[in-house]
Amino acid sequence: MTALLYNEDALAGLSRIEDASVDLVIADPPYGLGKDYGNDSDCLGAQEYLSWSRSWIDAVAPKLKANASLYVFLTWQHSPEVFSYLKTRLTMVNEIIWDRRVPSMGGSTRKFSSVHDNIGFFAKSRDYYFDVDAVRIPYDAATKKARSRSIFVGKKWLEIGYNPKDVWSVSRLHRQHAERANHPTQKPLEIVERMVLASCPPGGTVLDPFMGSGTTAVAAARHGRRFVGFELNPDYFAIVESRVAEVALGQRSLDLQARKSEIALSDCAGEAASG
Repeated sequence: MTALLYNEDALAGLSRIEDASVDLVIADPPYGLGKDYGNDSDCLGAQEYLSWSRSWIDAVAPKLKANASLYVFLTWQHSPEVFSYLKTRLTMVNEIIWDRRVPSMGGSTRKFSSVHDNIGFFAKSRDYYFDVDAVRIPYDAATKKARSRSIFVGKKWLEIGYNPKDVWSVSRLHRQHAERANHPTQKPLEIVERMVLASCPPGGTVLDPFMGSGTTAVAAARHGRRFVGFELNPDYFAIVESRVAEVALGQRSLDLQARKSEIALSDCAGEAASG
């Protein structure tokens, strides 16, 4: 696992990334809603925000390989304009709705409560990498039993699960969640891992221009993908470093246990041969 982490503005650092070298981009930019990220990165007016969005898209798009993909998290306020611009550079594959499972606890009385994020899924070309088998959702025992008729026997989709739909119902990370870091808009690992497994080949490279709490870096590390990412805020960058180091330490521990097992098995084999 290789992770290159940069504590700097992506627009300044992306020029060092070789063109056509990245298999997958996962971008979670500021939404333009005035969130406090320890700087003024989310305090742009509407036109300034859209201009800035075009700038980072123009910087990122050349880094994609011919069969690469890009996912971008947005909110409904700006997703139509940003998606429209992305479609001038890439092919749009899906708009995914992330249902954050926000509980019913009052909310606005002047409009319907917003409980979702918009995720754009784009590809460099129509020949993009996509491994649906890596992200299939298993059927439960009752569903399998209900499809026990002969016409279903041996069907691959029944045995390994179904293709995720374009509405992803995954709970947001509440403050007491074990996965939660000190970041106001941290994305769940479950969502980002699905993107990595489906759209980046094993050993491929994932780029995240706005690392935040480092969830994409963690997903890449956990699944054997190379990673390169940028984060402007030094406090958040420290969180990324800590989370990636924790994954690396866990993997080294597993490797050590595996080597010990191999040694133990070899010793047993030697004793059997001697006997």
